[in-house]
Amino acid sequence: MGRTPFDNLYDQPDPRAYFRVLGALDYQTPHHAQGVFRRMAANRTAQLAGRAEVLDICCSYGINAALLNHDLTWDDLHAHYTSPRADALTTAELIEWDRAYYAARRRRDAVPVTGLDVATPALDYALAVGLLDHAFAENLETAPPSPALRRAVRATRLITVTGGASFLSPRTFQPLLAAVDAPVWIAAFVLRTGSYQPIAASLRSHGLVTEKAADSTFAQRRFTSPQEQQYAVDAVAAAGEDPQGRETEGYFHTALYVSRPPEDTEAFPLATLTQAPSSAPRLPRH
Repeated sequence: MGRTPFDNLYDQPDPRAYFRVLGALDYQTPHHAQGVFRRMAANRTAQLAGRAEVLDICCSYGINAALLNHDLTWDDLHAHYTSPRADALTTAELIEWDRAYYAARRRRDAVPVTGLDVATPALDYALAVGLLDHAFAENLETAPPSPALRRAVRATRLITVTGGASFLSPRTFQPLLAAVDAPVWIAAFVLRTGSYQPIAASLRSHGLVTEKAADSTFAQRRFTSPQEQQYAVDAVAAAGEDPQGRETEGYFHTALYVSRPPEDTEAFPLATLTQAPSSAPRLPRH
């Protein structure tokens, strides 16, 4: 037995089930990524003297865009989508509420975000409420990007990944990097049950150096069963990492990998863009 699949959560017309189910498992990767992505977007914007466009891979309902561009926390979103008011609404009514909800909390330093995912319903929702500027339901693991996607990512300066690195390979990254018209940064939170090295190696052909945030891991979610925990402990050990104090304590953990041109690694040291993991969001225990 490997990881428990949650594919059905992304085929819903809105994110209420996503927050209800994953919230019960203390899912928290977007919480950890929020500050990192904001600092990187701000650095890219300052470096380029213009808003740094972002491509969020495996973006689902636009959660990373919501946290990047709005004065909201993961706890805020969880409370919003599991509230009695949200539960009583139709999807159409929820979309109308969410348009106003996000518009009222939009940050002045918000940046354009393009979303890439295979889940069309999740993308439709994120577009409808204004979280994404563009969205593409394409699987680059099985087919090349459409001409429209190539055009949309041309000005991308930051690529983010929080929930899908385990399902990705160089097949996804290579055509995207070929389409952008200037150097790009990539920030990926990667489960420790697998290796990011094949992707990191492929990025070198585009002049990107990959660094791993030293000594830091980030809790992803609680395990659904003892069998899933044993799978994770064994997989992490097989990958050459130590599961003690992390996966052995009941949670999947991710590591942060950041890929950039070598001159940017010197000008913007990784330690200045990342911080020690903040406390986990306060979600109800079930």
